[in-house]
Amino acid sequence: MTNLVPGTRFVIEEKKLMVNIGVLASGRGTNLQAIIEAIKEGRIEGKIGIVISDNRDAFALKRAKQNNIKIECINFKSFKNREAYDKKIVECLKEKDVDLVVLAGYMRIISPYFIKMYKNRIMNIHPALLPSFPGLHAQRQAVEYGVKISGCTVHFVEEGVDSGPIILQKAVEVKDNDTEESLAERILKEEHQIYPQAIQLFSQGRLVIKGRKVFIKKRLI
Repeated sequence: MTNLVPGTRFVIEEKKLMVNIGVLASGRGTNLQAIIEAIKEGRIEGKIGIVISDNRDAFALKRAKQNNIKIECINFKSFKNREAYDKKIVECLKEKDVDLVVLAGYMRIISPYFIKMYKNRIMNIHPALLPSFPGLHAQRQAVEYGVKISGCTVHFVEEGVDSGPIILQKAVEVKDNDTEESLAERILKEEHQIYPQAIQLFSQGRLVIKGRKVFIKKRLI
């Protein structure tokens, strides 16, 4: 799948494509499960070629096994630095001809090398309305700050933390009695909706980046 033009602006031609997805996960893998279900239901025209984790106990790996998806567990401590570790991950992704890398609760910062190798082809979902509350514990940040609206954001990954061009967002009301946990639970339900939507838009070739903005092309048919 060679539908990207490198640079600050690219246009993806709309085609009938089956995007080959590589998923990186460190924990429960609930967003991975949402993607698996979306593929089964035809809401994503694609497949998951591999699931990679830095945590051998990640439940995401069990979800992948249950769905006959190839898995790899790569121990960060076996490598001298972050770039060496990411080179191994990129090697695994390329072996599976991955088109799009999806971060699903992946708890490691990606190196510039990784980002360069998959420029504008790495997605992440964050449990806040970026650029508000980047980084860890976004739901706690929202509750403590006292905002009335929070939500989730799907974005392309750049070198900054949660700073890449925004693809989709969904707002979630913050209730007066919300805790970090209760807000996180409601936001997670919306994550499971908009992450598959963003992946399908990529698969359909409908995403256009101009500077910091991501535009969604209308379907031709």
